[in-house]
Amino acid sequence: MSLLPNPLIIPIGLIIGVLVAAPVGPVNVLCIQRAVQRGFFGGLAAGVGAMLGDGLIALFAAMGVGAISGAVQDYRHAIQLIGGLALIAFGFKLYWARPHVEAASSANGEGSFTDYLWDIPQTFFLTITNPGAVLGLFAIFGGVSSFVEVRGKVDALALVAATMAGSFAWWVGLSHFIGRIRHRFSEKSLVKINRIAGILLFVFGGTLIGELALKALRVL
Repeated sequence: MSLLPNPLIIPIGLIIGVLVAAPVGPVNVLCIQRAVQRGFFGGLAAGVGAMLGDGLIALFAAMGVGAISGAVQDYRHAIQLIGGLALIAFGFKLYWARPHVEAASSANGEGSFTDYLWDIPQTFFLTITNPGAVLGLFAIFGGVSSFVEVRGKVDALALVAATMAGSFAWWVGLSHFIGRIRHRFSEKSLVKINRIAGILLFVFGGTLIGELALKALRVL
């Protein structure tokens, strides 16, 4: 067994990581809000949580697509309910949050990465309880074999690592960009951003709960 992965796996994994992280969803909304209010390190901490969530899902998908995908399908409603409730709770909290002007007054941002470590488990939890993200990654990994041959655990682990690297690169770039322009926002603008982000999270969560309610009504 070769200890070196198929060289094509690395660029494909990087592309997958960016494609998974880039679409605007609840986690992206939260990361953007954190970067606007707290600067580069605030956005990066939130992005790291999302990256770790994507990495965990990708690892499961790469190492056992069949069994774990079946388990995800079996517990999809429970995952969707938990994720929906969490998004609604985050949405309410963010809507009523009052941004600190002094934390957004500097173009370079204040604090360090360790100041925002609590955001990592929050976005990690939101990522792994998002049924769309979970099933989407399983579908992507299931179709990777159409582009490149994945031979054994070395290739699978390399694909997971490359996916996480692509996701991380996206969050670094996005946080850096927003961190450079955040000083242009006034306190009133920050309040509006918080409220818009809160409403979006509430809508995402409400959509997940609403879909479950419709399915339950159809069964009845």
